[in-house]
Amino acid sequence: DANAAAALFTPDAEYYWTPFDPPQRGRAEIAAAWSGAVQGQRDIAFEFDVLAAAGARGSAHWHTRFISVPDGAPVELDGILIAEFAGAGQCRTFREWWHRRSPEG
Repeated sequence: DANAAAALFTPDAEYYWTPFDPPQRGRAEIAAAWSGAVQGQRDIAFEFDVLAAAGARGSAHWHTRFISVPDGAPVELDGILIAEFAGAGQCRTFREWWHRRSPEG
C-alpha cells in the first residue's frame, strides 16, 4: 500500500533511492515512487537487522527476494539504509544503497 508507506514519512520527507539521483520529496512523490516499484513485484519476502540506533537516527541491513512481474524472474536485493526520524516517529530523511543479484548467480 503506497499511501500507507508514505504516511510513515513526514510531509516534507526526502527519500533517496540511490546516492546519485535526487530524492523523492514529500509524501505524494514517495507514494508514487513506491507504487511504481512494487507494482512489478509479487511474492515479496523482506528481512532486516538494525545495525545501530542513536537519538533520531538509525541504520539497518536489509535483504529482499521477490518475483518480477510480468516475466516471472526471481530477483534478490541486498542493501543498507540510514533513516532520520522526527519527533512524531515519522521518517524525515531516508537513504538507501543496494545491489541486485542477477538470476544467473
